[in-house]
Amino acid sequence: MRLGPLSLDNRILIAPMCQYSASEGTPGDWHLIHLGHLALSGAGLLILEATAVEAEGRITPGDLGLYSDANEAGLARVLAAVRAHSTMPVAMQLGHAGRKASSRAPWEGGAQIRPGEPGGWKAFAPSAVPHAPGEDVPLALDAEGLARVREAFVAAARRAARLGIEGIEIHAAHGYLLHQFLSPLANHRDDAYGGSLENRLRFPLEVFDAVRAVFPAGRPVWVRVSAVDWVEGGWDLEGTVAFAKALEARGCAAIHVSSGGVSPKQAIALGAGYQVPFAERVKAEVGIPVIAVGLITEARQAEAILAEGKADAISLARAILYDPRWPWHAAAELGAQVKAPVQYWRSQPREFKDLFENAKFGAR
Repeated sequence: MRLGPLSLDNRILIAPMCQYSASEGTPGDWHLIHLGHLALSGAGLLILEATAVEAEGRITPGDLGLYSDANEAGLARVLAAVRAHSTMPVAMQLGHAGRKASSRAPWEGGAQIRPGEPGGWKAFAPSAVPHAPGEDVPLALDAEGLARVREAFVAAARRAARLGIEGIEIHAAHGYLLHQFLSPLANHRDDAYGGSLENRLRFPLEVFDAVRAVFPAGRPVWVRVSAVDWVEGGWDLEGTVAFAKALEARGCAAIHVSSGGVSPKQAIALGAGYQVPFAERVKAEVGIPVIAVGLITEARQAEAILAEGKADAISLARAILYDPRWPWHAAAELGAQVKAPVQYWRSQPREFKDLFENAKFGAR
């Protein structure tokens, strides 16, 4: 398939997955190992985890960032190693945590780190409304703050271009800053950026336009959305469709459809492929590729989503962490081929002849 001008070998995408393992935004050896083995998986695209466009936009102190020369140099080192042994294209998700910033890593409980506590800082948001009761109240972004955040996205996009990143996904999902502007649960503004749907779309669309303007024209930019908040009175599917149409008109290459994250009151109806109906609805309304994600774990399940026209691609997160060779196993089950490094060709089971592309097995 194609994401705009970017050609992919197959319709399996590796979704962004935070590792909470960077140092002041800079990746180290963990990212080299983690991304290296995912790049050997045979998927069509690797999307780097949510990458903060400014230090205050990190979810946790361990989040990956692209706001400093040190961040850029660290990523250049990791990407050089990945590209030396894989032809899989690499994209990056750029985001800002907004009021969900300054939190502990999930394995530390995920609670907010209040300003003044070790590792904590003051968060920014569309409105002075905390994510959860009892949390520190974020600072509402004023005109200067909005300009600063827009420029931070632009600066990070320019750094991504220098790194040779082949596509950018803008994070407007999971309760982070751009989603906060979209959702009436988080956006209580009474200026041009709040109130009506048109106003709540304004800042996320400005960020998209700004990133698209500076990222090379031959490389795609797309957006990840939360289709619904799973809370009464929150962001809904009709708003998502309107957002998707506005993005398509601006040259967005795809819509990556997730859900939830903006409120601890969410009541998510979990189940296999539970978000696919949202992707299906968006796909019916736009002419650009739509990516489905969420509890897609089996090859035939994924193939059916595509064959039935519910989405144009599927993205994997936890499933590919659990089974980093998921695309190999899907190819074996569905009678297809997948790219694999020559060093691993001899692992091909005897019953799956030519599972690996251009595989030639010698006597040794």
